[in-house]
Amino acid sequence: MAKRNLLLLSSSKLHGHNFLEYAENEICGLLTELRIENILFIPYALKNHDEYFQTVEVPFKKWGFQISSIHTQNPIDAVDQAQAFFVGGGNTFRLLKTLYDLDLVKRIKKRVLENAVPYIGASAGSNIATVSIHTTNDMPIVYPPTFEALGLVPFNINPHYLDADPNSTFQGETREQRIKQYHEEKHSKTVLGIREGCILSIRDTILEVKGLAGATLFQKEKDPVQIKVGTYLNDLFQQD
Repeated sequence: MAKRNLLLLSSSKLHGHNFLEYAENEICGLLTELRIENILFIPYALKNHDEYFQTVEVPFKKWGFQISSIHTQNPIDAVDQAQAFFVGGGNTFRLLKTLYDLDLVKRIKKRVLENAVPYIGASAGSNIATVSIHTTNDMPIVYPPTFEALGLVPFNINPHYLDADPNSTFQGETREQRIKQYHEEKHSKTVLGIREGCILSIRDTILEVKGLAGATLFQKEKDPVQIKVGTYLNDLFQQD
């Protein structure tokens, strides 16, 4: 099996930064190292694909890369020929359903895990790279045939992870409580709650937490563990 080349971002937008700006070094470093010139953008998490592509095109062109959108091409041919994938954020349910509708889930997984095609995801695009979308924050506005996702990594994530605010008057469930509820189910997996600005850099089975913020590691029947930027979590791939 070829090596994984993944960057999973909590978000493409970060306060005080332009679109994808906080992840520029990681994205450009990965693509340059692997001599990637052309990126295939997958915009299915949002409804207006043309408008979404116009936003995404700006940083990649600025960095010297060519990028095209799958919605303007034959999707199967585009996936089979892609040098690299960038899967944007939006609604995770809509994104996954569209990939299943177009018969692209297994094709993308094969390209990434067997052909070492780089995969960059942001928010919903990161969600679908994991085992399942059970730990997304999004509303189920459409129904994919299954919550099973691409399975590029053997764990789940919760993007945009927020710690409980002790000064807040909000009395609803916290993210931590919701993830613990997920872990009450037999099918549940380890979850990484990745804060805004967090980037998971994954090369084969080497996982390093990068970016501007860390994460929280949730495992069944264990206390949550705070993960700092620069930490390696290679042990998570023992589940692979």
